[in-house]
Amino acid sequence: MIRDQKHPLAHLDREIIKKAFVEGKTDYNLAEVARLIIRYKNFPGAKDIQHDLGSILQQWEITEEQLYIETRRLHQTKGIYGHKKKATDNLEDWS
Repeated sequence: MIRDQKHPLAHLDREIIKKAFVEGKTDYNLAEVARLIIRYKNFPGAKDIQHDLGSILQQWEITEEQLYIETRRLHQTKGIYGHKKKATDNLEDWS
């Protein structure tokens, strides 16, 4: 019998899931739920987290594919997780 594994980030991910349940469907929560679904897909354990992620999709009335479409759009247009400045971002054109 194969025992379910415990994901090392499950305690942190649980807090993200709680926040998504409370706050609802925000741009940030869409991205976080998509990220967690990818993390836990095919993970041999954390069935409670997988179940809760499915419940969130039901609550938001979207499918997993719709979630991915929406989050791709958000990442392309808004940069959900912020923009890290490159060293060249502040250089002035001296020519």
